[in-house]
Amino acid sequence: MGKLNPKQVENLTEPGTYEDGAGLRLIVKATGRKSWVLRFQINGQRREMGLGSFPEVSLKAARLAAGDQRKLLAAGTDPMAARDAERERQREAQRIKEARKVTFDALATEYWEAHGSSWSEKWRAGWLRKLELYAFPVIGRMPTSDIETEHVLRVLRPIWTEKTRTADEVRGQIEQVLDAAKARRLRDGDNPARWRGHLANLLGKTEKRKARQRQHFPAMKWQDVPALMATIAGIDGHAAAAARLLILTGARSHMVRFAQWSEFDIGDGVWSLPAERMKMRQAFAIPLAPEVVELLESIPRIDDSPYLFPGQGKSGVMHANAVRNLLHGLGHESITRHGFRSSFRDWANERTHYPREVCELALAHDERDQTEGAYSRSDFIEKRRALMADWAKFITAPPAENVIQGDFKRA
Repeated sequence: MGKLNPKQVENLTEPGTYEDGAGLRLIVKATGRKSWVLRFQINGQRREMGLGSFPEVSLKAARLAAGDQRKLLAAGTDPMAARDAERERQREAQRIKEARKVTFDALATEYWEAHGSSWSEKWRAGWLRKLELYAFPVIGRMPTSDIETEHVLRVLRPIWTEKTRTADEVRGQIEQVLDAAKARRLRDGDNPARWRGHLANLLGKTEKRKARQRQHFPAMKWQDVPALMATIAGIDGHAAAAARLLILTGARSHMVRFAQWSEFDIGDGVWSLPAERMKMRQAFAIPLAPEVVELLESIPRIDDSPYLFPGQGKSGVMHANAVRNLLHGLGHESITRHGFRSSFRDWANERTHYPREVCELALAHDERDQTEGAYSRSDFIEKRRALMADWAKFITAPPAENVIQGDFKRA
């Protein structure tokens, strides 16, 4: 039983300390302010812990609070440390609550600024513009934590059948931003913009396949590529080396322009590209043929640049048109850089028996549907290694050898 009673606590005006018992005391200041303090000892040290002011904290409430702290002491816990930890937890919870008010357009812009420096200039400009046109009017001002499947569908459905490729790119961008939101603890749960196992069931396979139909670019006949490679091999400079790397690996031009030395494991013969550098935003590994390794070893490294092909512009890499200008200078005005991927694909169709999925994955095209993907998680890297080695041997061999080399190799 405590020594104090409610009426006494209310009427006390004389400055001093008034004990209630078991360490609980009421402190009355000269100003008339009254506050509760719990005095206790832990690890041989006396401590005093404030429990609040009277009348905000009544005598009954102070006794209950003191009892809770004594339970912590009995369990070997410092009540003040526990209180500090709880306050920090509450501050963190409030911070997260405030952070979760970050809108989709704000986070998308932050994502663009953080990752865009490694993208091609064209992709960087178009990335944000597509969101401004199609996503921001619908979900731009929404907190990322509030975005659900129905909101994503409201963005995609108006453009899904008419602008299928753009719609698929916008879907992927929304997925990236919401993944970033979850990584920053700005939202919980599954990503409502994910395709497999989710939007695939709501928007349909047919439309998705349309969205991924590839554009056709003017391409050099595969039979003519070896002669071009022989010509380029005799030219010094970054543009020629970049063109050779582009043709040998089947990579997209922006993948080559922004290639960094840290992405290459020459010992294992693998070029590992992070998700943010890939068109479909999935990490991808390219097996390197011996001819590619030899090419890489011949490229000089610039000490102050992480890139294989550094440049003087704002991007830090060679000009976007360097390879195109090289091709034009050789009299190939009608051939695009991207078209060499078609040259490779036509060669694979006509001169090899590698499975279709291996040839498609060599170009970072994964056309397996949801069921296939669930049971076939392989990236076929060893089969792709053999395929790319055959391609490299074909395009770097003398013309006479190309005529008689063994056709229709089987994987």
